[in-house]
Amino acid sequence: MIDYKLKELIEIKNGRDYKHLSEGNIPVYGSGGLMRYVNEALYKGESILLPRKGTLTNIQYVNESFWTVDTIYYSIVDKEKVEPYYIYYYLKLLDLSHLNSGTGVPSMTFGAYYDIPIRLPDLQTQKSIAKILSDLDTKIELNNKINVELEAMAKLIYDYWFVQFDFPDENGKPYKSSGGKMVYNEALKREIPKGWEVDSFSNWIANDKSGDWGKESEQGNYVNKVSCMRGADLNGLNGKGKVKSPTRYVLEKNSHKLLEIGDFIIEISGGSPVQSTGRMAFITEETLERFDNPLICSNFCKAVTLKDEKSIYNFAYEWNRLYDAGVLFGWEGKTSGIKNLLFDSFVTNHKVVLPSKESMELFYNKAKPIHAQIQKKLQQNQKLAELRDWLLPMLMNGQVKVN
Repeated sequence: MIDYKLKELIEIKNGRDYKHLSEGNIPVYGSGGLMRYVNEALYKGESILLPRKGTLTNIQYVNESFWTVDTIYYSIVDKEKVEPYYIYYYLKLLDLSHLNSGTGVPSMTFGAYYDIPIRLPDLQTQKSIAKILSDLDTKIELNNKINVELEAMAKLIYDYWFVQFDFPDENGKPYKSSGGKMVYNEALKREIPKGWEVDSFSNWIANDKSGDWGKESEQGNYVNKVSCMRGADLNGLNGKGKVKSPTRYVLEKNSHKLLEIGDFIIEISGGSPVQSTGRMAFITEETLERFDNPLICSNFCKAVTLKDEKSIYNFAYEWNRLYDAGVLFGWEGKTSGIKNLLFDSFVTNHKVVLPSKESMELFYNKAKPIHAQIQKKLQQNQKLAELRDWLLPMLMNGQVKVN
């Protein structure tokens, strides 16, 4: 092992403003992660991105042409001394919070980073460790890419069938494009397929259940151990981020609030000026298999169960379509500075197309195996990440030897 200061291993560079650049295919990174794409690169190659302001724990590794803004440093790595992927994970293991120089927004200086002590094995050992970690990360990334493609496939089918109305007719041909009868609907101010109806979400819903925050530890009658899903966890449930649901303890009498297959979790409080409330995730058998504990939603969410299991994918995709279009911004109130979704009003008064049972069942049979694959990939990623995080400190301190 050889002792260094970080300044002997990397050269830190400032990020720059990107607003003068045009759109392109070069990623722009900030301390929060990927921001947008532009037409010029600030640097090309392997680099460790080190937060300057904001989220100081979000150290990133890149190996491409990229641009960074002024909230994050990029670095030029001395590859004769250190393997870039190795030093990336070495730094991620460290608690850098004590180096924070900001009085409000967390901040890091060149000097604070440069003075970090680093102990390195020989370069070949670094490369061997980096390959183990990289192989695990590559498999996780491959699963994520497959999931993106699977989700895009399901969404394309939904849009084609239920937005463009080209679902298969009785002859297996696209309904509207093949001359299927369309009828003007006054409530929606547009045509819909003959035989389809206009309804509200409330008539799809059998019941709902409120969330529960319980206690941080087991005490008194709070004995049921659960994983509590918050609004911040919903994207992760859908495979678009991490799930960091806290472990809580709830009352035995509130066990009816536990989430079951077919339930939807809907965020009813939270959001931001640019993000409405109403984020949603739904629970499948494969979702539950990803967790050791039963699931429950927090007080800022609501769980709903539908009357007809075969309508769950239509409900999910139509809800998300409205969310993505910004419709739910118009159904929000505010109390104590927190935005609240006017859930009952929205599901009762906002009108949506109610497709035929036959078309919804056909879509259910298409979408269910796709979503089962997505959740299986997420479960696999979770196990890979756990293996990587278990190995990481032992690889770094030499407790586990590599060839």
